[in-house]
Amino acid sequence: QVQLVESGGGLVQAGGSLRLSCAASKRIYSINFMGWYRQAPGNQRELVARITSGGSTNYADSVKGRFTISRDNAKSTVYLQMNSLKPEDTAVYYCYIDTPLHDYWGQGTQVTVSS
Repeated sequence: QVQLVESGGGLVQAGGSLRLSCAASKRIYSINFMGWYRQAPGNQRELVARITSGGSTNYADSVKGRFTISRDNAKSTVYLQMNSLKPEDTAVYYCYIDTPLHDYWGQGTQVTVSS
């Protein structure tokens, strides 16, 4: 059973930076997308950013220019560099990996941005 292990969340002041990492416990093959979602209390889970196997990226409008997603295919690892953080970025962040046969989700990591 493959597990995704996230790290890098925490408490930061507005304007600060955090880097999230998500590593698979085993190498995953035939990855279509890797990405990050987030869910704030009372809100639905929303896509933050994703990256394809070819390196194409998509971002939510609210994070464009501030967040950068990257990946290491050989390690089945995805990263999210978050700069210029705002209080509205506060949420639980979940990584995911999409393959033709299965979707994998991380357990979530809390990001809290204080004003």
